[in-house]
Amino acid sequence: MKTVPLPTGFRIELDPDARQLSDGLWFGGSPARVLRLTAAGRKAWQELETGPVASAAAGALARRLTDAGLAHPIPPELDGEPDVTVVIPVHDRTELLERCLAGLDGKYPVLVVDDASLDAAGVAAVVAKHGAKLVRREENGGPGAARNSALDHVGTDLVAFLDSDCVPTPGWADRLAAHFADPLLAAVAPRVRPLAPDTTAGRYTRAAGSLDLGDRPARVAPGTRTSYVPTAALVARRSALTAVALDGAVFDPALRVGEDVDLVWRLHEAGHRVRYAPDIHVHHHEPATWPGLLGRRARYGTSAAPLAKRHPGSLAPLALHPWPALTVGALLARRPLLAAVAFGGSIGSMVRLLRAHDVPADGVVRAMASAVEQTWLGCGRYGTQFAAPLLAALLVRRGWGRRAAVASLLLGPPVTAWAKQRPGLDPVRYTAAAIADDIAYGAGVWAGCLTHRTSEPVRPALVRRPLRFDPKGER
Repeated sequence: MKTVPLPTGFRIELDPDARQLSDGLWFGGSPARVLRLTAAGRKAWQELETGPVASAAAGALARRLTDAGLAHPIPPELDGEPDVTVVIPVHDRTELLERCLAGLDGKYPVLVVDDASLDAAGVAAVVAKHGAKLVRREENGGPGAARNSALDHVGTDLVAFLDSDCVPTPGWADRLAAHFADPLLAAVAPRVRPLAPDTTAGRYTRAAGSLDLGDRPARVAPGTRTSYVPTAALVARRSALTAVALDGAVFDPALRVGEDVDLVWRLHEAGHRVRYAPDIHVHHHEPATWPGLLGRRARYGTSAAPLAKRHPGSLAPLALHPWPALTVGALLARRPLLAAVAFGGSIGSMVRLLRAHDVPADGVVRAMASAVEQTWLGCGRYGTQFAAPLLAALLVRRGWGRRAAVASLLLGPPVTAWAKQRPGLDPVRYTAAAIADDIAYGAGVWAGCLTHRTSEPVRPALVRRPLRFDPKGER
């Protein structure tokens, strides 16, 4: 298939993890890969390194790098006002709706869909106060169904979805709309920052909000570092939404939770691009109490099973590479000799793979050590989410070695996260909160599995291909 170049005027920025191994040889991306450039590709890289895309060759290379996650696009300035309608679904919560509408700058038409609110008059009064258009649904169908109703009344090229419990920052829609200079882009999402009170639950949420996907830009696709974006705040191309509609419905009305993930994955499967742009922020109201926070995490978990049935293979909770997994398993079983042999095997296997593709093997030991660490942390979160009762039972059994191994799985991920972030909570309360968070989410996943009679959301995936290699001379 012919590559559609990134258009003239776009710049790119390298991903922080991208490394130039030698002239024309790059490593990085998500999933990790090695990209080798031809002489023409190296010339195109020189153009991208010093300025925006100005040639077809540079545009093709920019597309290749941004699709692989080795780099991220920076769009040119907007040429005129974008054609945008802001869509806000709401079910009661008039105070939050008031705050949301007050945060808009009034540049674009706003359509509020009342999803059968009990206080219909209150919602209508807030909408009228801010000069927005109101569409009323008589039967509550959830946010996805409400957005579908809105799309029947939208005629603009772009749709800016915004939840009623969000507060936008100035210029958020303009800056996201600039990305649509790329004809392949279907949707782009900002970073959703938690707007939480100064309670223990609120401070934890500010450090580990479930909708906050971090500060690193990304192409959004299953199996990558950023596998989805929420529609709490999202700008989308209306024609792309229509193209992936199911029986006329853009959002699956059967999904009360996870309808945004389903839409993003359908857009990806159709060949569109979806991007995450964390340099643009929108704030999101968060629960003030632990019951509210953990209850919402459990509801999010219930979406895993229906999503897994709609998108088989896209929702593995844990990806295991054979050698690092064997190393971690041996360490947890207190078999240091076996762990050393497995770690040596991982190094040897990777060195042979790299040499077979004429790639320098510098830094392999550190890379494999990092892979072992990530496997250990991944196993810890997986165990906490889906096997917490088993871990608790093992903790009370005799044997300090066994207890230490289990405690490392239970405590390792939250303690590591606390050390990296240094949030506004002490390590003990942060660790307890993170464990409760994972258990609540896992309970929701198990409940969804039982309802939909599937085990896919709790089955780890074995990854046999640790590194991708683009064919020699492809660019």
